[in-house]
Amino acid sequence: MATNPYKKVTADAFEQMQLDAGVLLTEFDFAAPYTEPADAKIIATTTGGINVKCEPQYEDLGEDVDNVPNNMLDFLKLTGWNCEMSFTSIKFNADNTKWALSAADEGTTPTGAPTGTKRIVPRADVEMSDAQDIYAAFPMADGGIFVVLLKNAVSTGGLNIQSTKNGKGTNEITLTGYVTADHQEDMPMEFYHIPKAA
Repeated sequence: MATNPYKKVTADAFEQMQLDAGVLLTEFDFAAPYTEPADAKIIATTTGGINVKCEPQYEDLGEDVDNVPNNMLDFLKLTGWNCEMSFTSIKFNADNTKWALSAADEGTTPTGAPTGTKRIVPRADVEMSDAQDIYAAFPMADGGIFVVLLKNAVSTGGLNIQSTKNGKGTNEITLTGYVTADHQEDMPMEFYHIPKAA
């Protein structure tokens, strides 16, 4: 009896697997990708991994045109991309609170507060400086790295803190990538597959 040709795994199947949770960074050095990132560049300590989503937004321009069936490819228009990173952080400090809110500033601390106390205050409007590029770097089974860049990331899910009895607090974060007026042709997310070191 002949062997079923569709019960096969490619020779590089294991090598192309993504392993472990990955890490979120404010910078990624493509010139030295295998250099361990400094602690200051790691923006969150996560639990449950990192979810990356980049969805195209389409409009059917033929939807209301007589005699044109729905979903005719010739009338399909790509109107944009909705690109996000979401994760659960267990890191709590003033800096993380500020970027989790995005539209927020460090304010004056109350009189008499202990030295080093930081006050974070939400703001009524968005500033261009609120956005920052965020990288998610994931290890590959073959020793390579898969990197996702979310450009001009803004926290659109706000601050979502949940404490637990006899457990650790968590903060649910959703970051959304944006384009800017001076770079309208850019896309909000980019992907890089870096081969293992020679």
